[in-house]
Amino acid sequence: MLLLRLRHRRFLGAPPFHRLLSNAADPSSYPEVYPENPNPWIVKVIVSLFAHGGRGSPSEARARFLRGSLNAELAFHVIKCMDDPASMLEFFDVTDAELDFHHSVHAYNLFVRKFSSSGHCDAARRVFHTMRSKGHLVCASSLNSLVSCVVRSGDLDAAIGLVAEARDLKCRLGVVVVNLLLNVLIRKNREDEAVRLLREWSGMVFSPDTCSFNIIIRGYCKVGRMEEAAKLYKEMVDSGKRPNTVTHNVLIDGYAKIGDMTSAKRVYEQMIFQGCPADVVTFSTLIDGCCRNGQVDDAIGLWHEMGCRDISPNEYTFAILLNGLCKQNRLGQARDLLRQLKYSNLVPQPFMYNPVIDGFCKAGNVDEANIIFSEMEEKRCSPDKWTYTILIIGHCMKGRMTEAVNLFHKMLEVDCIPDEITVISLVSRLLKAGMPAEANQVRNEGSSETTVLAHGAEAKTEEDS
Repeated sequence: MLLLRLRHRRFLGAPPFHRLLSNAADPSSYPEVYPENPNPWIVKVIVSLFAHGGRGSPSEARARFLRGSLNAELAFHVIKCMDDPASMLEFFDVTDAELDFHHSVHAYNLFVRKFSSSGHCDAARRVFHTMRSKGHLVCASSLNSLVSCVVRSGDLDAAIGLVAEARDLKCRLGVVVVNLLLNVLIRKNREDEAVRLLREWSGMVFSPDTCSFNIIIRGYCKVGRMEEAAKLYKEMVDSGKRPNTVTHNVLIDGYAKIGDMTSAKRVYEQMIFQGCPADVVTFSTLIDGCCRNGQVDDAIGLWHEMGCRDISPNEYTFAILLNGLCKQNRLGQARDLLRQLKYSNLVPQPFMYNPVIDGFCKAGNVDEANIIFSEMEEKRCSPDKWTYTILIIGHCMKGRMTEAVNLFHKMLEVDCIPDEITVISLVSRLLKAGMPAEANQVRNEGSSETTVLAHGAEAKTEEDS
């Protein structure tokens, strides 16, 4: 195939390929091999020699040809034209180990960038250490590509080592690359290492931005280390970085999760004082924290403040407050809040209705629960298995066994597959009500539906594998 391609080369004056190999020891036989602008045909020949990792090319003849033909500029253009990582690695191994060829600093950097961008970290690191041992300096672009590649491979210790080497090389890393490393460290619960990297290499190796601080503050908040998070927030402000909405939302969420609503509200007040705009996440987080800590009146106040600030609640804001109201048995207020949905542009979701339906069922007001269920269907909000289960149990508790069984059948008709909780709850209550035939029918229908679901899940797993 190589010979067929060479017959159609545009440089018709070039000698046949077999003559190139046989005369490789005599460079004068083909002086055009050493141009200042390498002959594209020669570049193509060398790339072809290493195609598919060099398979099919006689190693001795190839080495002879390269010894007589290769120079630094030509090698650079060869690397530039190579797309296959295996071919590039073969070319590097042959030129470096077999020929002891000295690539230019540009070629080494190109090797590093191309291996890194294709995800071949080991090859990129080999070239990096080789060029360093030969006294070449890696450029910032190559080092950034290498660090990014190593981080994505999961070798965080090696990535941290490269950040340290960047200082010795007087090479600056891009903040996006460092933030990638910080993010992965946080995901691996290595918060202290992340903050140490931020403090030690800030200024010398990279310039952190607001996102850099946010990543670590989020990590501390996630594990409840709020003192460290607050300390880093102060360092952020002292360094001249302006906290943004994300910074404050993360801190509010952290304090809310440990039940410290006083500190959460203080962060919110500080946020407003600094002129940092609050958003729906800010209020949803505060409302959630208040509801979790039994401060539902404060949550309602925050709801009204959202309206004053012209911030529209989302589905989760509604669900959070509805759930908080229902937990305190304030069903009338929950019902009123649910009616406000029709004045919003939100698409109703089952998790918004379920707490209210559950609250009315537990209070014995199944008729109101049925009305809310009908409203869901009118608004084209499809009830989920929790909706049906709540209503089925609610009807059973009121002794309305026929309605409960009808709901179960309706559930099956709309392909809402019941789980074991639904089936067991209904069967046990039917048996207690002295309806063994109906209980047996529900058990059989429920078992067949869950079996179909299980077989479907297994078939999908087999297809995916």
